[in-house]
Amino acid sequence: MIFLAGLVLFVSHFSELEHFAQLLRQAKPLWLIAGFLLQSATYFSVAAVWHQTLRYAGVRYSLWLLVPLGIAKLFSDQALPTGGMSGTLFLVASLNRRGISKSLCMAVLLVSLVAYYLSYLLAVLASIALLWFCHDLRAWIVAVTVIFCIIAVAIPAGALWLRHRGNQTVPGILMRIPGLTAVLNALGDAPGYLLKSPALIIKTTLFQGTIFLLDAYTLNVMLYAIGQDTSFLVVFASFVIASMVATLGPVPLGLGTFEATCVAMLTMLGITLEAAFTATLLLRGFTLWLPMFPGLWLTKRELQ
Repeated sequence: MIFLAGLVLFVSHFSELEHFAQLLRQAKPLWLIAGFLLQSATYFSVAAVWHQTLRYAGVRYSLWLLVPLGIAKLFSDQALPTGGMSGTLFLVASLNRRGISKSLCMAVLLVSLVAYYLSYLLAVLASIALLWFCHDLRAWIVAVTVIFCIIAVAIPAGALWLRHRGNQTVPGILMRIPGLTAVLNALGDAPGYLLKSPALIIKTTLFQGTIFLLDAYTLNVMLYAIGQDTSFLVVFASFVIASMVATLGPVPLGLGTFEATCVAMLTMLGITLEAAFTATLLLRGFTLWLPMFPGLWLTKRELQ
């Protein structure tokens, strides 16, 4: 199902891929190589979160073997836009096929969830501080940030509460969903000591935060590629605010909402409209479309 959805996504957005290829031909090659290397590093950061959790649980597993799962997970999230759930379930199933118990797989899921939203929250607050310092903090940004902060706390808190309460809180009609009982049981059996380890949470949060930095710096490099010398702080704030709006928006993967917000933020902070638009499209090509090709192959291999 994931593989088929990926093919549909590829075909339906083929014109966007052609536009991305045209932009690549016009940009400076060395900066494009730098952007590719930065994006490659994000998959190592994703894998490092899982690697650290497994290591703290006493399971020795190669970081290099987890990197392809990071690419495949991203592809799964793109192919079946379900708020990240398709990729998460794919990850749990893949780890379980590698001999890791379901309870530990769920622990990896919970630690990743907490680290992701904690790092996201810190990135958003840092961006708000930067915008306030630059005297460009708008009322709509504050309003969106308040909503995001509530959600960023509620989602991991809800997952942890569900782990603690288990089947007792789920309506009986939902328990008829195939596999839900097994998932909740595995969630309840997830080792709690991993979530209570400050060192693990700090390390995984740093790895997740590194992904935001790498993505933002990729956008900065894309601006360099088209001849724009811009402060990283400006780019970081623009990227994070755009990501936040895309996360809260109803459009899967933030298609359109991310681009519009990112361009608006960059122009508000002094970048020309043409440069902001081109750099944002190049970034989306590196973060969204290029990973689809290896992701399609890795997902097919994983599902066989």
